[in-house]
Amino acid sequence: MRQFEIHVRTFRQVQDFVALAMVQPFEVLVGNDKQMVNGKSFMGMFTLDFKRPLWVRVKCTDEEFGKFQKETASVLA
Repeated sequence: MRQFEIHVRTFRQVQDFVALAMVQPFEVLVGNDKQMVNGKSFMGMFTLDFKRPLWVRVKCTDEEFGKFQKETASVLA
């Protein structure tokens, strides 16, 4: 399982992240040290505290990981 940190600040960023996560062929989990949710779920994402950094955890190839991390950075910039 690979992971990287994200910072979500706006409703639009949540929309863009979920849209990106939904097209991935692998599971996307998002959360913190207390709670993990399905990153492909709007409802799940909105249960998280966006005031703190979140971890994205995925189980995929190195190539898929690099591409997803780069795409995520572009929608959360």
